Amino acid sequence: MTKSLPIFLSILFLGVQLSFAQNLVDAEYKGSISKEDMIANYGFLMQYGVDMYKITYETNDVFGQLDTASGLLVLPMHDQPTEFPLLCYQHGTINSPTDVPSNLQGGYELATIFAAVGYVTTAADFLGMGESRGFHPYVHADSEASAAIDMLFAARQYADQNDILLNDQLFVTGYSQGGHAAAAAHRTLQENYSDEFTVTASAPMSGPYSISGEMRDVILSNEEYFFPAYAPNTILSYDYVYDLFDEVVEVFKEPYATVISQFYDNQIGLGTLNNLLITQLTANSGASVARNLFQDSIIMEVENNFDHPFNVALRDNDVYDWTPQAPTRLIYCQADDQVVYTNAIVADSVMNMNGAPDVMALNVNPTANHGQCVEPATISALLFFAGFQDITVDINQLESPSIDIYPNPARTSITIASTKTNSRYRLIDTQGRSIETGRLQDEQTTLDISQFANGLYFLQIEHDQKIFQEKIIIQK
Repeated sequence: MTKSLPIFLSILFLGVQLSFAQNLVDAEYKGSISKEDMIANYGFLMQYGVDMYKITYETNDVFGQLDTASGLLVLPMHDQPTEFPLLCYQHGTINSPTDVPSNLQGGYELATIFAAVGYVTTAADFLGMGESRGFHPYVHADSEASAAIDMLFAARQYADQNDILLNDQLFVTGYSQGGHAAAAAHRTLQENYSDEFTVTASAPMSGPYSISGEMRDVILSNEEYFFPAYAPNTILSYDYVYDLFDEVVEVFKEPYATVISQFYDNQIGLGTLNNLLITQLTANSGASVARNLFQDSIIMEVENNFDHPFNVALRDNDVYDWTPQAPTRLIYCQADDQVVYTNAIVADSVMNMNGAPDVMALNVNPTANHGQCVEPATISALLFFAGFQDITVDINQLESPSIDIYPNPARTSITIASTKTNSRYRLIDTQGRSIETGRLQDEQTTLDISQFANGLYFLQIEHDQKIFQEKIIIQK
């Protein structure tokens, strides 16, 4: 039986109690990855090696009590004064409290990729993970935002103490749960921290923005779903925050309640829970249908009572009904088998209806599932951000500054004037595809671009293992 305290009072109480702490506690060097290794692992877009630090910092838990949280700070390697933008990266669903970016696990690779293209990158472990206490409040929007924002303050403090130069730009992104967390952080930054941070651009990727709608419909459907552990992870999270029930068995049937309780007590990880639930569901009902985890009475109440505490908690953690002021791309793959792609469609529709000036949903691969979508989504985010990114000094430019590209914007052709003849050049579109390659044979080389569509492109020139990159606008 659910508790009688109206959930909106719990939400209001938490909102009053929460405040942000932000103080840097410690920084521990975790290692480096060379530029050559970054290129070998992730491709030509990598421009820097990276240094990695585990950051611990003060933040508040979901009950407003001071806690120490952790995360990974990744810095581009550079050997002369260079101002970089900040980038807030939010990691996806992970297996256990130790499977986190600050331990060089839990999706930390994406944080290194963003740093290697010229961003000082933060990757918060989230509350209940890494060094912070308590149960992880999974897809809880407010704590995802607070952990990320307080780490941004801590990173800025670390930068001040260590002569790391930051400009005024801030980019926000994340994948899967991190997509939800990125939208939550962007919203909170815009609404509560505009005097401290201005979001330059945002690219949530494959996120469950509509917890109470699109994701609820997936879990309550009669269709097979091979990630049933997401349902109890979410319900346990919201019970931890909003105090929804007394015993797990009140919500979940046996034998599922037993293994769900083991997960809550940190006796098994999320992956093990998921495998056990699939096996048990298939044995008991012939298919992995997440709906069958729940007590029939709970299903009936949730489906028939809009204001049931579960429904209120789900709605409280939706992150699509607001109005981003910064350019925002909701990146997804239509065949996503974990986070239904309609999350991005709903968010795009509502945000634009609310009057957002530049929000667009991008289907970067119609046939890719959730795991397969990581690469094209990340490339799309990198190239979208590149249209806004400012780096005051780029150590990867050619030794000679005598290179000029004109006109820009261009209509039918561009001219490359350079003393570095016989250099290789590559023209790249925003999907990361090389659409024109060759060599600079003379000090002036003219490229015919009349066949290419209007938009943003990147011209890379490589000489003596150094890369010069320039943004090109084709506008006819």
